[in-house]
Amino acid sequence: MKLYMKQKVFSWRERFFVKDEAGNDRYSIEGEILSVGRKLHIKNIAGEQVGFIHQKLIAFTPRFFVEIDGREVCEIIKEIRLFKKSYRIEGLPWHLDGNFMGREYSLSSGDGPVMHLTQKMFSWGDSYELDITDPKDEVLCLCIAMAVECVLQEEEDAESDAIEVNSRLRK
Repeated sequence: MKLYMKQKVFSWRERFFVKDEAGNDRYSIEGEILSVGRKLHIKNIAGEQVGFIHQKLIAFTPRFFVEIDGREVCEIIKEIRLFKKSYRIEGLPWHLDGNFMGREYSLSSGDGPVMHLTQKMFSWGDSYELDITDPKDEVLCLCIAMAVECVLQEEEDAESDAIEVNSRLRK
């Protein structure tokens, strides 16, 4: 099954909308405006919270906790690798590997593939396609995809800050 996650560009807080293959609304994802660290609420179309992601603030590499139905399910930890992006998922026998550019990810377990995540290029706002093997894992896969998006956003913000500082030093 496929889900399509699209960021709402003009919003005070981080917002995403998720649709299925037929174009039907499935979930909405909203960040908290005034929070320390990133906190994202995943809600179904009835407006009920089905997942929650929050960032661990003091850590050597980015870490996010995933809660589903009020119960902590796993912790997603970005690993340090030279030529690819990789995440360890504590609490589940899953592992997430990405390509060098961080646009394609494969989530797998010992039994095989769980999800393939692709970030779309040349779109207005961030846009992702999730190809999920087992529909019962869709909320958990959506939470993992959002944690990856948060890490990518932090990396982009750090890069743009470095470019800005570098340009100011040249003046």
